[in-house]
Amino acid sequence: MSITNESEFIGMQKVSEAVAYTLKEMTNYAQPGMTTKEIDEFGAAILKRFGARSAPALTYGFPGCTCISIDDEFCHGIPTDQRVLKEGDLINIDVSAELNGFWADNGNSFVIGKDINNHNKLVNASKEILQKAINNIKGGVKIADIGFLMETEAKRRGFKVIKNLGGHGVGRSLHEAPDELMNYKNRFDNRRFRKNSVVAIETFISTDSHIAIELNDGWTMVGNKGGYMAQHEHTIMITDGKPVILTQMNEIFN
Repeated sequence: MSITNESEFIGMQKVSEAVAYTLKEMTNYAQPGMTTKEIDEFGAAILKRFGARSAPALTYGFPGCTCISIDDEFCHGIPTDQRVLKEGDLINIDVSAELNGFWADNGNSFVIGKDINNHNKLVNASKEILQKAINNIKGGVKIADIGFLMETEAKRRGFKVIKNLGGHGVGRSLHEAPDELMNYKNRFDNRRFRKNSVVAIETFISTDSHIAIELNDGWTMVGNKGGYMAQHEHTIMITDGKPVILTQMNEIFN
């Protein structure tokens, strides 16, 4: 969407705060020994207090409130009481929701407990790449140039990017134009970011794979060559200068 007045800006602020606060609290809550369903239900209760509704459940009929992916699961993991978190697991929580007709999206990859499996190098690379990408986005900047920046930064750190997952417009629905905000340079993409538009910018930084493939459950995605992936995501409003990070409250850069 493009924000054209104060009430739209306030609407986007409110839904962004709801998803950001929920993500922060779920991140702090997750501990070894918990199931992914417990964490999802904890997040669902927070969203409900805001009056917000799960975006993946509303839009796609996703069997959970939030997407929670563990270790070799890259994204869209289904919360279940069968999956118990262990010390050192790499976890990704993606929270998106609707509130009063506005939609926002954010995500965070982090390590459960101590980093005994050395995942933090990947996690930190993903955070740094997202931060650098956001700092370079403003009205008129070519979308493909931000993709080039993200892939270049990933390669410099010894990682790959997933080429069939990307960020997207958001605001009046979960996925809007511009779609396919990729983590690499598509030389055929001549689109530019537009001032006052709202987008969800996200990283998909991988150790081994460059394509995500869907498992038989119809949701969970893993790498075509295995390994691990970190994803971090903010909903932002584009300006003539630095973007407004609407989901700043999730504190994923802290």
